[in-house]
Amino acid sequence: MEADLRYPVGKFHRVDTLSTAGRTRLIGEVADAPANLRAALKGLSESQLDTPYRPGGWTVRQVAHHVPDSHMNAFVRFKLALTEDEPTIKTYEESLWAHLADAKLPVEPSLALLENLHTRWVALLKSLDEPEWKRRFVHPALGPMSLEQTLALYAWHGRHHVAHVTSLREREGWNS
Repeated sequence: MEADLRYPVGKFHRVDTLSTAGRTRLIGEVADAPANLRAALKGLSESQLDTPYRPGGWTVRQVAHHVPDSHMNAFVRFKLALTEDEPTIKTYEESLWAHLADAKLPVEPSLALLENLHTRWVALLKSLDEPEWKRRFVHPALGPMSLEQTLALYAWHGRHHVAHVTSLREREGWNS
């Protein structure tokens, strides 16, 4: 069976609850995501950055800009859920964001943004107590989501997009 290039680490599976150890592991994955993305992009040429990671998919450059866009939204969602009672969050048209002018920039500004964003986000994540992990927001398409479910989603999201780049590098022989 041929691998699904859209989901190189598999599709996300929603979790109901996480143990303290599970949350700690996922916070570590969130903390590692910026360095993992930077490593995946290291040494790529402009033409390689402008190569779609799969037929009909975003370019590597668009993926590099998408991750901080998405994670900024997640960070705000965490803060809303921590300061409001089950707020309904706003979604965004990520496929349209990927075609805006800033998605054509060099990747370094987005890598720096992701690193700095994750410094703040991880500090926030490490500060949460048990009741705060159960706080929720309402996603218009996905329904109520707890912060621990959201942590699992975004830990997966970082792995997912890093794997888009690393699997393309492997398929194209760009690792040497």
